[in-house]
Amino acid sequence: MARNDFNDFNWLVYNRSGEWRDETMPILASTTVGFSYVTFLLILALFHISLGQQLNLYWVHKMGVLATLLTTISGVIFVDDLWGDEWDILLASLQYTAPFLHLGALVTVTAISWLVAGYVVRRERSNIQVMVLFIYTVVLLALCLAPLTFTCPCIMDRHSLKPRPSVIGRRGAPMLAAENTVVSFNRALQHGASSLEADVTISVDGVPFLMRDHTLRRTTDVTKVFPARQYEDASFFNWTEIRSLNAGQWFLESDPYWTAASLTAKERSRIGNQTVCSLVEMLRLAAKADSSALLNIHKPPPEHPRYRSWFMDTLRAVQKAGIPLKRVTWTPDTDRGRVRGLHQTTSEKLSVEAIRQRGITSLTLHYSKASHKELQEYLANNVSVTVYPVNEPWLYSILWCSGVPSVSSDAPHVLRKVPYPIWLMSQSAYNFIWMTSDLVSVAIVIGVFFFQKWRMSGMQNYNPEHIMLSAVARRSSRDVNIMKEKLIFSELNNGLSSTEELSLYPENGYVRYSHGGLSR
Repeated sequence: MARNDFNDFNWLVYNRSGEWRDETMPILASTTVGFSYVTFLLILALFHISLGQQLNLYWVHKMGVLATLLTTISGVIFVDDLWGDEWDILLASLQYTAPFLHLGALVTVTAISWLVAGYVVRRERSNIQVMVLFIYTVVLLALCLAPLTFTCPCIMDRHSLKPRPSVIGRRGAPMLAAENTVVSFNRALQHGASSLEADVTISVDGVPFLMRDHTLRRTTDVTKVFPARQYEDASFFNWTEIRSLNAGQWFLESDPYWTAASLTAKERSRIGNQTVCSLVEMLRLAAKADSSALLNIHKPPPEHPRYRSWFMDTLRAVQKAGIPLKRVTWTPDTDRGRVRGLHQTTSEKLSVEAIRQRGITSLTLHYSKASHKELQEYLANNVSVTVYPVNEPWLYSILWCSGVPSVSSDAPHVLRKVPYPIWLMSQSAYNFIWMTSDLVSVAIVIGVFFFQKWRMSGMQNYNPEHIMLSAVARRSSRDVNIMKEKLIFSELNNGLSSTEELSLYPENGYVRYSHGGLSR
């Protein structure tokens, strides 16, 4: 599920370390190896238990399990410290996977009832057996009732499904070309994006250009052209200097989305020759395609020469591009009173009353900031909501079912292939599946417990001598006769009835027992 945010994670690491590296690969590799190893041992353990064998783990595997445990704990602590907000993806993903996780967990708990029943119905009684039975019963009951707590937007009547959310090209199509470049925006429009989103920075001479980072190191060759200024804020370069930088070669070299290998030679050549894009160029492209634009403007620092005029610099660029003002959405929360004719949005989650007081017409929210209930409240009050980043079909499907009108995506080419929510189910259909699976599971568990009880009671009627005799071939031998005598005396000690008689034929080497005694 976290794949939706891989690039944001790498960008976060870059902002902390100053070096661009794909930090998701070590996490994925270690997770895959550790999970596969532990799963393999778990399967072997289940086979051992089912065959009644003891679990004698070799010392090498003990070290391997310990290493996996320590790596997992340290990895979770590291990621939580660096990327704590990503835990929100779990809550979002449960809206999509909860019905299927419920069925999978129900099947698993039902399957292990064989082991639980075999342990609980033993002849010896202990407090641990009672505790195991209690815990198992509570877990099974909780799983049966778990769907009562689910909030799954895609469990709905298909006739209530809203129109397909429009897709905004977030920095163009950065999976197919270098972000915030002309090629990237062109690719986004080619793949059905209805709007373009860009990060705007103001140069030292008042030219708005597109740059996400505070420096030019990651997305340009500033380290080669201006090595002494590579750590300088991007806004302190003039437009002539910025325009002289290459803004596409880094994409081919670092391959941030693992897509560079799929490009043709012509596409690679065109991307490799890209320069930094100005705001005017992007807006003209949007106007030509009859599209709209969403502008995330980075306000210059106080010591910047354009600190007091950045607002007018941006408006002049919008007017120069010739795009209708109603197609441009403004995101900064400052100078809203001076903005006339532009749509106004904010990335801050506000109440409906606060939205109306500020004159905001829409919200641009991270997918983790708004629950399904809050989205419904916004939409019911005619507040348009754009959710970002939405790069995976499963998340796009959830938001579609929630009625979100638009999403901002790094992958418009991926979302274009989602003509309908991946899964959609009516409430009545899901209730039927839920109740049927619960009843079947409970019936199987009860049957397993009764069968294990019957099986154990049958085994308790045999002592070790019985079992030994059943495994011995029927032939006359001194050892067999001795064993049979032990069996008879064992039965005597267990208190055979005085009227019982055990006849063992002498011609076959058997012994006869009667009320009067034992004869050979």
